Amino acid sequence: MPRYIRSGLLAVLAVPVLLGITACSPQEQAAAASEHPKQPVDVAPVLVTDVTDWSTFTTRLQSPDRIELRPRVTGIIDQVHFDEGSLVREDQLLITLDRRTFAAEVARLEAREKAAQAALDQASMEAERGTSLRSANAISAERADARRFLATQRRAELASVQAELKAARLNLEFTEIRAPISGRISNAFITQGNAVRANDTVLTRLVSTNKVYAYFDIDERSWNSKFSNITASNNLAAFLQLNGEDGFQHQGTLDFIDNTVDPQSGTLRVRATFPVDSAQLRPGAFARIRIAPQSARARVLVPEKTIGTDLNNRFVLAVDENNVLQYRPVVTGIRVGGLRVIESGLEAGDRVAVNGPARVGPGMPVDPRPVKIEAPKKTLVVAGA
Repeated sequence: MPRYIRSGLLAVLAVPVLLGITACSPQEQAAAASEHPKQPVDVAPVLVTDVTDWSTFTTRLQSPDRIELRPRVTGIIDQVHFDEGSLVREDQLLITLDRRTFAAEVARLEAREKAAQAALDQASMEAERGTSLRSANAISAERADARRFLATQRRAELASVQAELKAARLNLEFTEIRAPISGRISNAFITQGNAVRANDTVLTRLVSTNKVYAYFDIDERSWNSKFSNITASNNLAAFLQLNGEDGFQHQGTLDFIDNTVDPQSGTLRVRATFPVDSAQLRPGAFARIRIAPQSARARVLVPEKTIGTDLNNRFVLAVDENNVLQYRPVVTGIRVGGLRVIESGLEAGDRVAVNGPARVGPGMPVDPRPVKIEAPKKTLVVAGA
């Protein structure tokens, strides 16, 4: 190809390239860059709702009165009068022992009492007569004193017999074993015809049923941070849940706080009392107890997945008015369902990236997709800390 033709062709090809370079101004380049698609992100305003800071503990229910019935006298069971597992009333007859031996002892001592009374009457009459005769100098002072001392002796003998008779009558009364309190009785451990020993053999057990106790331990740190101003007289509400129940259906009050912290475990023993509003509230049952130091108050909540962690802080990515992600360090609180309370770092009206910091980062412009944070059905129920 001729040299002049090659030069002209190069010049022609260079013109469009220069025109293309000079056509893209800095403003147009920025506009072109801004047209790149932004990362779509689910964005929601923080949830503000009332939350109660519940603390939950586990325990076994106890009866205020738990009695092991034992006989006060040794004997043979004659009859069992109660239905096993039934409710019994105070002073109801439960078991009788064979009373014949005890009745015979009472009869013997009653006879001795009569004899002692007769001897006392005779000695008293002779003492009075001796006093009269002594005043008339008919008997010596020694004989008069002897009659008086004999009357005193007979009086002491009568008192001794009467004391034995009182004990025998008590033993006869003790052959009837009665309920000391109203409550629910267990089964008969020893049945008719068996021998029992005084104050030793356990016949059955009886528990009161009008209320139950729930003792549980609170660690020292939690007590000092949440409950230090609580006293037994405050009647702090407590709620109870049994195994198999959906909610905390039973309400009672915190009515006992121990006077010392256990130095071995670092815990404080407290007690909640619950009226027996259900047949399921039985002593020995496993239960969960929840208490809160104060009433519900408005709190900021976000989903757990919204919160990230770096070397120093827990943080969320807030979305500003220009739809740019901003790094926000936060202090987290209790968990409520799938949400977490934010103690500081966010406030009502703030928007956060619900997807969390895994896909995006601070300073990144995003394409917000509005979503809503759903409140838990029961914002008063804290699933855990």
